[in-house]
Amino acid sequence: MLISILTQRCNSQRLMIAEAYQNMYGRDLIGDLKEKLSDHFKDVMVGLMYPPPSYDAHELWHAMKGVGTEENCLIDILASRTNGEIFQMREAYCLQYNSNLQEDIYSETSGHFRDTLMNLVQGSRQEGYTDPAMAAQDAIVLWEACQQKTGEHKTMLQVILCNKSYQQLWLVFQEFQNISGQDIVDAINECYDGYFQELLVAIVFCVRDKPAYFAYRLHSAIHDFGFHNKTLIRILIARSEIDLMTIRKRYKERYGTSLFHEIRNFASGHYEKALLAICAGDAEDY
Repeated sequence: MLISILTQRCNSQRLMIAEAYQNMYGRDLIGDLKEKLSDHFKDVMVGLMYPPPSYDAHELWHAMKGVGTEENCLIDILASRTNGEIFQMREAYCLQYNSNLQEDIYSETSGHFRDTLMNLVQGSRQEGYTDPAMAAQDAIVLWEACQQKTGEHKTMLQVILCNKSYQQLWLVFQEFQNISGQDIVDAINECYDGYFQELLVAIVFCVRDKPAYFAYRLHSAIHDFGFHNKTLIRILIARSEIDLMTIRKRYKERYGTSLFHEIRNFASGHYEKALLAICAGDAEDY
């Protein structure tokens, strides 16, 4: 019953259901879900009840405040969100946890990885702006940053990737290919490592094709990390009303099997049913 109701409503409808639930029974629906459910099934059903900015805030908080920092969660969220989504997320984070997102990121991360996250969380990326002449200059800066790898060059690299518009970065990446004879992702992978490298590559992937990036992350969560439930749940819920249909399409194109089929193979019970309901497979996926 919970699955059939909550997964088949959009987020705004679920919030109205929670409000009606509170008015009729004097109880908090999220609190009751947390109390009555368990394990990953609980994580899915509770996650569905958060407005998108609150869900991002919830995931970031737990990624930083648990035992150790879950860097891949920070990468997935901050590399892919729009300026507007980042502003709303920061506000929700402050309201929910009485804490400052920028300050928490600063205290829980380090090095150029931290600098890049701090740049992204400003939500100051240019939007819709292109300058072909500047693209060639930026491409040269990126190429030099991949050759010399000084602290200053790393800073210039992340400033370009975090602040230029997606449209401008498309031009920059093409110019980079022309100048170096190499794809920007291959160059970053050769020159850098660790979470800094993973974050830079995630930004490039999101610029080029965000649904393809999330298809890649889902495939990695399923096959490289032994069905990493947190990642799977986070992506399915966060993208469910944005681009999940396209993510499913990219997944099938790239990996030759449907996301629906993958979930059926790896999950079970009510947890499986909830994920499949969110995923909403095509007829040929069953």
